[in-house]
Parts: sequence; structure tokens; C-alpha cells
Amino acid sequence: MKYLVVPRRPVHPYGPSRTAFGGRKQPLTVHHLNQLLLVCSLVLLIAVAAVRISSRSGLPSLLLYLGIGVAMGQDGIGNVSFSNAELTQVIGYAALVVILAEGGLGTKWKEIEPALPAAVMLSLAGVAVSVGVTAAGAHYVVGLEWRQALIIGAVVSSTDAAAVFSVLRKVPLPSRVTGVLEAESGFNDAPVVILVVAFSTAGPVEHWYALIGEIALELAIGAAIGIAVGWLGSFGLRHVALPASGLYPIAVMAIAVTAYAAGAMAHGSGFLAVYLASMVLGNAKLPHWPATRGFAEGLGWIAQIGMFVLLGLLVTPHDLVDDAWPAIVIGLVLTMVARPLSVVLSLLPFRMPWQEKALMSWAGLRGAVPIILATIPMVNGVEDSTRIFNIVFVLVVVYTLIQGPTLPWLARKLRLGSDSASAADLGIESAPLERLRGHLLSVTIPEESRMHGVEVSELRMPSGAAVTLVVREKQSFVPLPTTVLRHGDELLVVATDQVRDEAEARLRAVAQGGKLAGWLSGNGAPGRGRRAQ
Repeated sequence: MKYLVVPRRPVHPYGPSRTAFGGRKQPLTVHHLNQLLLVCSLVLLIAVAAVRISSRSGLPSLLLYLGIGVAMGQDGIGNVSFSNAELTQVIGYAALVVILAEGGLGTKWKEIEPALPAAVMLSLAGVAVSVGVTAAGAHYVVGLEWRQALIIGAVVSSTDAAAVFSVLRKVPLPSRVTGVLEAESGFNDAPVVILVVAFSTAGPVEHWYALIGEIALELAIGAAIGIAVGWLGSFGLRHVALPASGLYPIAVMAIAVTAYAAGAMAHGSGFLAVYLASMVLGNAKLPHWPATRGFAEGLGWIAQIGMFVLLGLLVTPHDLVDDAWPAIVIGLVLTMVARPLSVVLSLLPFRMPWQEKALMSWAGLRGAVPIILATIPMVNGVEDSTRIFNIVFVLVVVYTLIQGPTLPWLARKLRLGSDSASAADLGIESAPLERLRGHLLSVTIPEESRMHGVEVSELRMPSGAAVTLVVREKQSFVPLPTTVLRHGDELLVVATDQVRDEAEARLRAVAQGGKLAGWLSGNGAPGRGRRAQ
């Protein structure tokens, strides 16, 4: 089953009859290119400003991006006519690959590992329950045909990785809840895409048990390819010193995209492959990691902005009026019945407090993914596919507007605070020293770090690692064993291959537990290697 539907005929990038600026089709010239670049740069600048507005007002940024696209559309001030669902689907898939890669790179294995079984259950059994309940509501309450009802049920059962990642990283939740929700949003795209494609295929959906087997096979293939590509890529990047630090972020993203392409071409789940490969890369302690993380985050923002703006262009606002109430009713069924029921049934084998289940029921955020998936029946020519798209669009906008801003309030009411350490984690960047068979660690001491006031000798670094330079207030000096470290200091630590991981673990332990880390229980485990004097 193919995820990417290739257009059967050449398509104009701005739709069937107009250019991006509302005129007739014309050959692309340098002047047109300059106009296009100007428009794209202005849209990006407006979108960046919208992020600032979003952070202050509490509104999800995706709504502002959609608003930019709607404002540019044929009912807005831009009067841009765009109706190319095929192009939107292709660009949306590409953007989703980047967003999943960015999310996987930022997912910490130590947080997600305890939550992995629960996340898998939510991504499989939870999706099945959500699809069935939502489709039943769309059929019996709204009156849609079963095919349309099943498509909508499958489309809106996917939680959006971009929405979940952006909101959860601002809300101080327990690590178990955050781990389950992040992993679920990364995993459940794969089975949902398979279901939407199956329901959008011409003819009746027969042999549901064969469909379940196909889903399991594609997920297994995608998982195997993703883990393999991620491990091979991380192994190569750790043992090969590239000539420029800027090449590492490019290589990481190329490896992630390779995992998607390989998984899809092997008839597996490309989305699951890219997420798992990125997760492996993100937890592999790669060289120049802060630069890689920043590069991936920037690409993720560009993908989100472009995807949401394009989806806003595709919709026709005056056509949404007739489908507004069906969308609200289906959204009520999804939010108040289907999602809570799927969470409760999926998490029955796990002992979780009811407060955490309640929060996870409300935190099933939707975003661009359901809208992108709603283009699949449009491309496949399903009857009433435009109505399906409009219902999904209204549902996502209305309920994201309700759920996103109220999530922090609900977390406070349920008394679910963060259980993470109070001390901020160190920013450690590693550069390989290939000929010396060692690593140069660049360590920044943040304001909240308990490394403040610790002498260099009290770090008790393992033999084979040493603090070679301290940069303080733009002045650098070679530290003595009695040099006291301060907030804002930047340390250069040289460590051999054998003790590199132990040295980094020791630095993080002292940052969280202070000079007594390793001697007292709690913050920081004692080192296992030999200590220097």
C-alpha cells in the first residue's frame, strides 16, 4: 500500500487556472521568481511574528499560520486561487517527514522508554477504538454514508506531532505523561495513513482481518528499517570526523529522510521509520549536537509554516458554513467520547492515576496531519471528498482553539506538575578528535546549574578526561585544581574514547547534584571508572 499518491498528470504548481498571484498562466521568468521570493519571505516574516503573538496569547501557532493562508486565499485580501489537492498532499507529506524527524531528534529515550508500551497501545488499539466510535457518530448522528464516516473517523484519530511537540514542551507535565503523548503522536500516523488509504480506495473494504495483517506487516517493516538506518547513521557520524561542523546537521537530516524513503519503498511505514531513525540519532550523543538540534528545529518551523499556509490556501472559507455544525458535532463525539474511551481501554493493562488518563484524554491534539490526510480522498476521487475536507478543517480549527490553550489550566486543576529535576541540563557539544582518538567537549554552565561554586578538582573526572580551558566573561584561562566554576562559564574538556560517555555523565551529575553527586543518593550516580586526583 503506497503512502504517496503520485499525480497522474503534470500539475501546475499554482492550480489549474491561475498563478500564485491570481493571474493567468504564464511562463516562469526571473521577474516572476523575484515576486515569488518576495511573497515567501514576507510570509515567513509574518509567521515568525505570529509565533511571538502565539506565545503571549496562548493561541496555537498553527491557527495563525492557517489564518495567513486563508487571508491570502480567494476569499481573502490576497485573492490567490489555489485548488491543487495533489500538490498539497505531496508537499504536506514532505513537511510531515521533516516534522517527525525534528520530533524524534528531540525525544529523550530515558523519558519515553517507560511509556513505550502504553504509547504503542494507544497508537494501535486506541486508534481502532477512536475510528470506530467517531465513524459511528458521524454515520448515526450526522447522517454521513459509512465510507465517508470511516474516512473522517480515521483522519481525525491521528494526533498531530507538531501540535503535541510544541504544546507539551511548554507545559510542565510528569515525564510519563509527556513520554506517552509524544510517542503516541509519533507512532499513530502510520496506522492512520494505512486506514485512510484503504477506506479511500474504490470498491468496498473487504477482509478486515487482512487489513489488520497488512498494517502489522507495514509497521514491522518500517520499525526495522528505521532502527537499522538510525543505528548505522549514528555509528558512522560518531566515528567519522567531517571537515566542517555545519555538515553534521545536514547529514543527520539526510539520514532521517533516507529512513522514510527506504521504509516507503519497501512497502513499510515510512513515517514510523523516520521517527524511529530520528529517535536513535537523537539519543546517540552525536558530535556538534546543539547545532544539529537547532538546524532541525529551524527546518521543522519552516515545514510547519509552509504546510499550514498551503492548507489555508486550499480551503474555500465560504464553503465551510454548511459543514460547520457537522464538524462541531463530530468533534464533540471525538473529544468527549471516542478519545476518552480509547485512552481508558488502551491503558487498562497499565496502572495510571485517573488524573493522568483525564489529561491524556484532553491532550489528543489535532493539527495539520488530519487536514493533509483529508486530501487523500480528494485525490482518489471519493464522493463528497470536498465535504470531508471541509469538516476536518473546521473540526481541527475549532477544537485546537479549545484544547490547546486550556491544557495548562487542566494540568493545574488535576495537580499534575513536572517531576523533572530543578536544575537545568548542561549544554554539551562534542567534536571528534580523530587522530587523537578522543573528543573535545564544550560545556556551558547555565544559571540554574549546581556546578556553580564547585572547584575543578571536585568534579572528580575519570582518568583520561580533564578540563583544559575555562572561558569566563570573554576571557580564557587554563584552570587550576582549585579554580571555582561560575554560572556562565564555558569549559573545554578533553576526553578519550574510552571515558567520553563517563565524563559526560559525571558532568551532568555534578550539574544536578553538586559537588557531592555520587556520594549521596539522589542526584547523580557515582562514576564507575577510575578517578583522577
